[in-house]
Amino acid sequence: MTAAPQPAPRRTRVLGILGGIASGKSEVARLLAGPEGVVLDADRIAHEVLESPPLRAWLAERFGPELVTGERVDRAALGAKVFSDPAARAELEARVHPAVRAALRDGVERARARGVPWVVLDVPLLLENEGAHHLPGECDALVFVDTDAKVREERARARRGWAPFELARREALQLPLEAKRARADFVLANDGDLSELRAAVDRVRATLDAS
Repeated sequence: MTAAPQPAPRRTRVLGILGGIASGKSEVARLLAGPEGVVLDADRIAHEVLESPPLRAWLAERFGPELVTGERVDRAALGAKVFSDPAARAELEARVHPAVRAALRDGVERARARGVPWVVLDVPLLLENEGAHHLPGECDALVFVDTDAKVREERARARRGWAPFELARREALQLPLEAKRARADFVLANDGDLSELRAAVDRVRATLDAS
């Protein structure tokens, strides 16, 4: 008896998230990945790199021992220092970014090897550092999260404790939002309620599944 043909393994689709600071990119990434997918979070990976013993030792020496308590790094204090000093920021990124890039690429490869259907790259500087990591080229689609500037400002103050205009100051160091939106294959509005966002995410996934 001839064995029944087995269905072809589902293709892994890689999505990149774009958008402004505090636009809700991490929530959109979680929804796009769904329960069967994975989110590769560059910020989480960077935090792990920062709190590795070699980096903690270097941070204490370079920026002061008050930044490091035991195995924890005061990331808010560190951010305040490097975002006001371009040279210090470049020095920090030169130590952190290579390890983050390697972990992201490894994560994509491992997910493909396991047949994970959805891999979502939650990488704040996905386009800014494209020349170094080439991750947008790995993506089946780029998704821009469109959120009103006033809403983002309120979130940054309430959730991150940022002072007024801090969001604008940090975004000035990144690509303009218009340039990010222009690169996107999909634009998701994130000014409504969660049910509306879920419906928009479902439409994106359905479109990609049908392609």
